[in-house]
Amino acid sequence: MARIFVDLLSLTGKKGGMETYARELYMQLGRLAPEHEYIGYFSAEGWELDRSWFPGEGIASGISGENRFTWAWGELRCGRAAAAAGADLLHSPMTLGPARTKMPAVISMHDMLYWSHPQYMSTPMYTLPVKVMERLAARNASRILTISEVSRQAIVRYLKVAPDHIDLVPLAGTPLQGVDRSRASSGGAMILATGNRRPHKNWPSLIRALPLIDPEVRPRVVVTGSHGDDPLIEIVAETGMQDWVDLRSWVDMDEMRELYSTATALAMPSFADGFSLPALEAMMAGLPVMISDIPVYREVVGDVALFIDPNDLGSIADAMTTAASDPELMLDLTRRGYERAALFSWERTAKGTLETFERALRDGRR
Repeated sequence: MARIFVDLLSLTGKKGGMETYARELYMQLGRLAPEHEYIGYFSAEGWELDRSWFPGEGIASGISGENRFTWAWGELRCGRAAAAAGADLLHSPMTLGPARTKMPAVISMHDMLYWSHPQYMSTPMYTLPVKVMERLAARNASRILTISEVSRQAIVRYLKVAPDHIDLVPLAGTPLQGVDRSRASSGGAMILATGNRRPHKNWPSLIRALPLIDPEVRPRVVVTGSHGDDPLIEIVAETGMQDWVDLRSWVDMDEMRELYSTATALAMPSFADGFSLPALEAMMAGLPVMISDIPVYREVVGDVALFIDPNDLGSIADAMTTAASDPELMLDLTRRGYERAALFSWERTAKGTLETFERALRDGRR
């Protein structure tokens, strides 16, 4: 039995896939390895959220995970808090972690986009501290977990971590219950896009490709996930596609269920990524995927997708045209998507993570 201290300072309810990973992983760990004691070190925002998924006791840090500077300061306190809790192992599941711990530490690093694609990230004043924290956390970690071969290679390249200190454990999807794909395209062809407005998502290209499509087959595009003023409003006006594009903020489960039921395909035109939970979850629901032809997405979807060149508006337009006009192909992608998604499971993710924890506990601090 080990006391495992879980760094949840980044959990705020607004971090998307990383929060899904933390929740699903620890629900499975509590089921598969109840002999361990789990102590969650929650951010101020995370403490106010539903914590019933966490399989152990919680500590309210009082530290905001929304403000990067207080979060960074919190990571300095995290190691001391773990020591005070008598932890045998510290796990940081959301990319950043403490720079120093007395006990072995495992960090889950999801991607290296701040290093590999800084042009799509925030300003240097914001990016530089994140890169410093990632480097320090990686140096402190006894082992690093990552979620794709692309991310593993990037960690080796940018953080100079020895390959034998990195364990590759893919994620899984969480099925959205109650989706009725018999209603697909029932209101006409519709391309669904979900996620924040960070530049690497490449949503502007999805909108700019629409005027290239014959209006007779042109699908509507619904983009969810904005916060505050949506930068895509300007792109819609620029292209004159106001009648074809529906921009929405974050949607609840009922609304997402309706969108998954009626969409023709899910679009993921990203320039770069560390994995793709949305693609997996779409395939689990029977929703075909239209996705960038980049190595990390091939790791996730195999050949079960409509592939696009994210730098070519014509390629994006052609894929949307195919989705809107070839129902037999879309049914084939639905069938094969179920089979592909079944290769991934949170139980497998949890078992791989437990193996990493055991290695870290056995080997001790680096």
